[in-house]
Amino acid sequence: MKLRGIHHITAIAGDPQRNLDFYTECLGLRFVKRTVNFDDPSSYHFYFGDRIGTPGTILTFFPWPGARRGSRGTGQVTTTSFAVPQSSVGYWQDRLRQFHIAVEIASRRFDAEVLRFADPDGLLLELIATDTANEEADLTYDSSVPLEHMIRCFHAPTLELQRAGLSVQLLTEVFGFELVAEDGARRRFAVDRNAPNKQVDVVERQDTGFGHIAAGTVHHIAFRAANDEEHRAWREKLAELGFGVTDVIDRQYFHSIYFREPGGILFEIATDAPGFAIDEPIETLGEGLKLPPQYEEHRGEIERLLPPIALQHHANVEDARLR
Repeated sequence: MKLRGIHHITAIAGDPQRNLDFYTECLGLRFVKRTVNFDDPSSYHFYFGDRIGTPGTILTFFPWPGARRGSRGTGQVTTTSFAVPQSSVGYWQDRLRQFHIAVEIASRRFDAEVLRFADPDGLLLELIATDTANEEADLTYDSSVPLEHMIRCFHAPTLELQRAGLSVQLLTEVFGFELVAEDGARRRFAVDRNAPNKQVDVVERQDTGFGHIAAGTVHHIAFRAANDEEHRAWREKLAELGFGVTDVIDRQYFHSIYFREPGGILFEIATDAPGFAIDEPIETLGEGLKLPPQYEEHRGEIERLLPPIALQHHANVEDARLR
């Protein structure tokens, strides 16, 4: 039994409308779901991804208006990386600059070109060129980014740790990842070296302090379990190993367990099913506020508390340029 790669990554944002505009208008991701934080229904939970929210493409946010900025450091996923086609690096350089986003051409990483930039809240992002396509991603949705340049999926997010030994042991001896590349302090681990969203980079920085989780930082990273039976087996295994793993939690669109890995990063294991079309048609994903059954009777009160947002539908860069 081994994990199937990355399921989703969840970060914290500030202004909801600004967050929505950046990821749909600038990066061209689909707004897959607007719902609430199930643990705090007075705040949104946004999901962005491909047409249907395929695991391995899903970036989610808790937008907290007025939230103070966090700080990157060890014990965090410090960089969220996406895969783009090899031929798209120049396109994305130009596009990001048209949106007035400062973009840096980083050093080649394991022989791949890397563009580095930050979202409006300071979340560190990368676009990594790859000739390995994600065959699971469904890119047949309207976007201001041409199909040939669209973001495919995640690509080896960076996990920073003060001491990586026990974390690496968890990845390799328990989760089924293998060391596939190494460059100085950076090591890449994969459950499938041909699938970008089934890889993570581990960087050990013993002289760096722990990060502070707030706006502009990653809250947790989730990995994929094949089904509910395997999911329960993962919980039992982690409990036997002494991890303080939660009970299985129903997140409406998947089932989840959570625990802290040895370096302090919050890990989640989530199921692929039932998916985001369980409560609305695929054609209209993200257009209306969806609530779990336990909150439906409080819809009126919840809608009054949430700040209004508007999903834009733009066909080109000029129209989509952020306000």
